[in-house]
Amino acid sequence: MTEVRTYQMLIDGAWVDASDGKVFDSTSPIDGKVWARIPEATADDVDRAVKAAHRAFSTGPWASMTPTERGKCLRRLGDLLAEQSESLGRTETIDTGKMLKETRWQAKYIAEFFQFYAGCADKVMGETLPIDKQDLFVFTSREPLGVVAAVVPWNSQLFLAAVKIGPALAAGNTVVLKASEYASATMLEFGALFEAAGFPPGVMNIVSGHGDPCGRVLTSHPLVARVSFTGGPGAARQILHNSAENFAEVSLELGGKSPFIVFDDADLESAVNGSIAGIFGATGQSCVAGSRLYLHEDIADAFLGRMVGLAKAIRIGDPLLEETQMGPLCTEGQLRNIEKNVALAVAEGGRVLTGGKQPEGMGGTYYEPTIIDCPRQDMTIVDTELFGPVLSVLRFKTEDEVLALANASVHGLASGVFTRDGARQLRMAKRLRAGIVWINTYRVVSPIAAFGGIKGSGYGRESGYQAIYDYTRPKTVWINTSDQPMANPFVMR
Repeated sequence: MTEVRTYQMLIDGAWVDASDGKVFDSTSPIDGKVWARIPEATADDVDRAVKAAHRAFSTGPWASMTPTERGKCLRRLGDLLAEQSESLGRTETIDTGKMLKETRWQAKYIAEFFQFYAGCADKVMGETLPIDKQDLFVFTSREPLGVVAAVVPWNSQLFLAAVKIGPALAAGNTVVLKASEYASATMLEFGALFEAAGFPPGVMNIVSGHGDPCGRVLTSHPLVARVSFTGGPGAARQILHNSAENFAEVSLELGGKSPFIVFDDADLESAVNGSIAGIFGATGQSCVAGSRLYLHEDIADAFLGRMVGLAKAIRIGDPLLEETQMGPLCTEGQLRNIEKNVALAVAEGGRVLTGGKQPEGMGGTYYEPTIIDCPRQDMTIVDTELFGPVLSVLRFKTEDEVLALANASVHGLASGVFTRDGARQLRMAKRLRAGIVWINTYRVVSPIAAFGGIKGSGYGRESGYQAIYDYTRPKTVWINTSDQPMANPFVMR
C-alpha cells in the first residue's frame, strides 16, 4: 500500500473537503503505515450537513416520494452494495485490519438488510380507534421524525450503519452519519452508492471527524430529531448530555461482556467451535464477543483441552490473505489496554492457558488468541470489555449458580447457552439478563431479528420490522362525523 488516498465528505449530494481544509491520517493496522487522509469536519460542516438533511426532509423530492418509491431506492442501494462488496470489503480490511473474507462477505450479506427495509417501507401502518364517544372517527398515522444522527464505530461499520440507515430512510427520515475517526474510509466510499441508487441530494450525508466538534455539534444540533449511537459508555454519556440541547430521541448500543455458558450435557465439539467463533472471530473486536466462558466443572478440563489446542493453531497474519484466520487489532490503544488488563489478571490470580502476548517477530497491533483461567468472579478482567481476543474462563456447579454469575455484570447485550436439555434452554433464556440469548449457536444476526441490550449495554433495539416504528411518531386524528353543531361548552348536559 504505497499510495495515500484522499477522501471527501458527502454533504447535500456533493463531495467536499472540510471547510478549513484540515485532514487527519488513517493508519492501517496491517503495517502501521498511513494509507488515507480523511477530512476533519468543522462545526460549520456539520451544521451544513444537518441543514441539508432538514431541507431534504421538509421540502425536497424525498418529502413527496411515496413509501413504495423510497423502498425502490433502498432496494437499488442493496443491489449496489452487493455488487461492490469486494471493493468495500477490501477498503474496510485495510482500514481496520478485519479479515477480507469476513468484510466482503459481510458487505454482501448486509445488502439483505436494505432489501428487508425496502420491503418494510410501505408497510408502516396506523390504526383506527374504537373511541368511547359518539359521532367521532379517530385514527392514527405514523410520520417520520426528521433528521436522524447516526454515529457508528469502526468495527462492523456497514452492519451498524445498515441497521440505522435502513429503517430511518424506509420511514421517510433523512440522515447525517458520522463515521468513526479510527476508520472512516469505508463509510465515505459507501456514500457514493446513494446517488446511483436514486436518493435525492441531502437525504444521506456523511461527515468524518472527532468527537469534538464533529460528534458534539451533530448530536446537539437543534434540527436533529433522533440520535442512534453505537460505541462506548463514555461517549454515550456525552451524547445524553448533548441531547438535552435538542430533546432528540436517543438509542444506545454500548457493547458488552457476554457470558458463554456450557453445561455438562452439551455437544462439546459444537460448544468449543461456538466459543472459538464468539471470542476469536473478528479478533474479538465484536460487541457481542462471548468473552466470559462459564464451564460446568465436570467438562471444564476436556473443553479447555480442545479449545486451547484450537486457539494455538489459529493462523495470525495479513488479513488480506485467504489463509489468514485472525488479523490485527485496529488501534494501538486497544493493544496497550489489553496488555495492561492481562497483566492485571495474572496479578489477581489468573492463569494464562495460551497467548497473553504479541506474536513474536510480527510487531504492529497483533495479539495472540488468549485464554485466562480465572479463579474468581470478582477479578477485574471478568467484567471489563477489552474488545480483543481475550477469554476469561470460570467454572460452575449448578444452574442457579451460573445464572447468578452470568447476571452479575454491568453489561447485558448478549449471552450464549450450550445444553441439550430443552427445559433448561427455556429456563435459561427466560432468566438471563441480556437482550440476546443464543442457544447452541452464537454470533448470528438477521435483518428479521431485533438486536440490542439492557443495563450498561444501552437501550433501544435495531434490526427487525419493529425498528422502523422507532423512526416514526404517531399522529392522532379526530373527525367529528355529526351534522349537528358542537354544543355550547358552557352548557353542561
